Amino acid sequence: MAKKNKEKTYWPHMILGFLALGITLSYWTVKSATSRPVQESNEYMLKYQQADININEIIKKKIQFDKEYEIKIMHAQTAVHKIENSKVAKESKDVLLSKGKNNFTYLVATKEGTPVLDANVTFLLTRPHTVKDDLYVQNIPVEDGNYQVKDINISKPGRYTLQLRAKVGEAVGYSQLSAYLKP
Repeated sequence: MAKKNKEKTYWPHMILGFLALGITLSYWTVKSATSRPVQESNEYMLKYQQADININEIIKKKIQFDKEYEIKIMHAQTAVHKIENSKVAKESKDVLLSKGKNNFTYLVATKEGTPVLDANVTFLLTRPHTVKDDLYVQNIPVEDGNYQVKDINISKPGRYTLQLRAKVGEAVGYSQLSAYLKP
């Protein structure tokens, strides 16, 4: 007569346990990933995909612009903030914003200082890590040799980024400045 194996085997229970654990972790991963929306970058005032596809051309046009022209913000009040990290202490020069309407004046000039009056200039006020509160202004007019962005209403305190793109012929230049509105 054959002997019966009276030892219990637990491997079917282990397989079911690992399967349940895998399904639970998969559900948790999907749930946590969808609860944190991805914010797009607006580097070079373009969507990330467009900037990534055309990066070589963007850099070539920026180098061409930087050789011949420069962009300066005029009449802006700035403050120096110390950023202390555990490794390095840095200083950041930020443009101070005021609650309510703000005006920004930019000078696009040749390296010799001659104002460029025929540039195609666009402006973007954005917050770091989000595009929800972006304010985009196209075709900024020239007044007294400067490009003036008027009546930008800012109400939420915190960090901002002032971005300007100037196109002169085929050359395209960018200015990106940190800004801050105190609470």
